[in-house]
Amino acid sequence: MEVFKRAILQPGPPESFALQTVQEVIKPQKQTKLAQDENLFLENILRLLLQEFVSAAFQCGEKVMQYGQSIDANETAQGHIPRLLDIVLYLCEKEHIEGGMIFQLLEDLTEMSTMKNCKDIFGYIESKQDILGKQELFARGKLVMLRTCNQLLRRLSKANDVVFCGRILMFLAHFFPLSERSALNIKGVFNTSNETKYEKEPIEGICIDFNFYETFWGLQEYFSNPASISHSPIRWKKFTSSLSVVLNTFEAQPLSDEEGDANNLEEEAVNFSIKYLTSSKLMGLELKDPSFRRHVLVQCLILFNYLKAPGKGDKDLPSENMKDEITSCEERVKKLIELTPPKGKEFLHKIEHILEREKNWVWWKRDGCPPYEKQPAEKKAVPDGSKKRKPRWRMGNKELSQLWKWSDQNPSALTDPQRVQTPSIMEYWKPLADDMDPSAGIEAEYHHKNNRVYCWKGLRLSARQDLEGFSKFTEYGIEGVVPLELLPPDVRSKYQAKPNDRSKRSKKDEAKNNAHQAEENQTAATPATEMDGESIRTDTTATPMEFDAVPIPGSQGGTSTSDELQKNSPDTDNDPEAGQLEADAEVEAGIIDENDADADADADVDLDASG
Repeated sequence: MEVFKRAILQPGPPESFALQTVQEVIKPQKQTKLAQDENLFLENILRLLLQEFVSAAFQCGEKVMQYGQSIDANETAQGHIPRLLDIVLYLCEKEHIEGGMIFQLLEDLTEMSTMKNCKDIFGYIESKQDILGKQELFARGKLVMLRTCNQLLRRLSKANDVVFCGRILMFLAHFFPLSERSALNIKGVFNTSNETKYEKEPIEGICIDFNFYETFWGLQEYFSNPASISHSPIRWKKFTSSLSVVLNTFEAQPLSDEEGDANNLEEEAVNFSIKYLTSSKLMGLELKDPSFRRHVLVQCLILFNYLKAPGKGDKDLPSENMKDEITSCEERVKKLIELTPPKGKEFLHKIEHILEREKNWVWWKRDGCPPYEKQPAEKKAVPDGSKKRKPRWRMGNKELSQLWKWSDQNPSALTDPQRVQTPSIMEYWKPLADDMDPSAGIEAEYHHKNNRVYCWKGLRLSARQDLEGFSKFTEYGIEGVVPLELLPPDVRSKYQAKPNDRSKRSKKDEAKNNAHQAEENQTAATPATEMDGESIRTDTTATPMEFDAVPIPGSQGGTSTSDELQKNSPDTDNDPEAGQLEADAEVEAGIIDENDADADADADVDLDASG
């Protein structure tokens, strides 16, 4: 024990000397971890040392957590007891000693201390919450910590020590996981021992409606045990009649904004008390207090919230008449909360949110408190040689990436004959046509025209199969591409072209075709030109023909002469282009080649010269 006393006064962090101190006192079999009997021996020493420090603090009249303050090398003042707890906490965290030892010392310390000192001790516990909540320590000491906190709550006054009780409950809520079943009140038992005592007979000299006073405070009996109302129609009728009297009084005496500002609720919250005085002398003042009214009205909402879903089975649910009465009373209560200054609407919104969360909490308990936490998935050990890098599909958008993934898993997916098929125009645009029908009553946000992938596929399909409908996209948008046969008559007239527009469009297309045809004829009729030095010669002669192969009707010998050919041939000077066109046609058809054409042309020149 003397060794630990010297260690406490030793400056520096615990990790520099804590383990050496334990080894000096215990002389363990293992250098870094104590055995079970060694842990018990060390725990007894520490508990005796802690008891000695607490007794010395009481004799000196000092606070427990400030007893024996000393200045270490860092010039920070710390009492003997916090120093001892820090050393033990470090040893438990590093698993040199048993992890539950620190929790046992904290429990002993709270039992030996007064409630005034317990506030300082609990402040130390709150400051070490992160370390105490580690899994290796929490698993060893969670039940001890729960027992310690419950003992503190039993010793505290629920009326005078509200803030300290709230600190303990908040610590337990953060220290234990959400799925912890401790202190959840699984059965839903109500605290019927919380009775509200009020005057049973009127006091002389007090000008107050005693019937209203008795009716008002009599509601607390129903608020403390709502289950007694749901199974007793007589008590329910009595409750509704009493509540109606109170609500009528609140409605007849509305509070003004000045009265709400006069009662500053934020300053009042500092000295908050969960119990109001029930003296009849204060009834008139309490009715003018906005905070007082809000507490009563919120109690009503909590009661209604319980009655609407009291149990799992249908037999526990309220009757239809009772549901209607609950709904009407609830609406009146909410209206009164909105009218109660200050910020009545904001206050009602927050209360409704809390009650909605409370429903989820109740149903979670009735489902057996399933755990919220999800354990991390264990990674399977894969040999180094068999590691395969998974492909990453990043094809630009979700659809292409999913298609790529499917094709990798099923190579025949893209070649399936049932998949590789193109729908008809009428079949594809049928959903959009149904959306455009006013009688269908489909809202605009659910129309297929809002689906960009659907519209893009439809435009590609129309460009291949319905070019006329595709051309309407620029004028009418995607709805103009839909075939007119699918649309109802009243909608069809909107996207149908007018007769004047049709005639103008047909004339315009006809003019374009004529211009294009004339341009082609002019190109075909252009005579060939030849460059000979600086002079240009244009051949305008007729197309040469084989004279022995062309019979001319009306000739006597069956073979025409040059003059007869010139007379009967269509390639005369009156129409020089016709012969050229015919010659070009024969060349293109492959009847004569260029060499034969040149030879025939020379023969025609000789015949003309001899003639």
